[in-house]
Amino acid sequence: MSRNIVSTSKAPAAIGTYSQAVRAGNTVYLSGQIGLDPASGQLVEGFDAQIARVFDNLAAVAEAAGGGLAEAVKVTIYLTDLAHFAKVNETMAHYFSEPYPARAAVGVKELPKGALVEADAILVLA
Repeated sequence: MSRNIVSTSKAPAAIGTYSQAVRAGNTVYLSGQIGLDPASGQLVEGFDAQIARVFDNLAAVAEAAGGGLAEAVKVTIYLTDLAHFAKVNETMAHYFSEPYPARAAVGVKELPKGALVEADAILVLA
């Protein structure tokens, strides 16, 4: 099985030793995205802006891989405050349609660059 690296300037560049996504066959593994603006490289302000930016970034990488968030089969959300769980659900409703992907939401102590939320995803493309 071949392994292809996926990259796009429409999402923040990797800030470590990883790729934005890796496609192996029909499966695409999207690395975690935080609320970085891809143009400025700066973290957007506030939880609402960060969760929207996270999904915009994931969508951009998914598109670069030849798909979209509609092909997501699994999403993992990392939150520094689980009180934001309801806002995650509300925001996901703008980016995903039924049938929704499987999902886990995990409370964490902290995230890179002081982010409040991070998400990664697995896509399966036709």
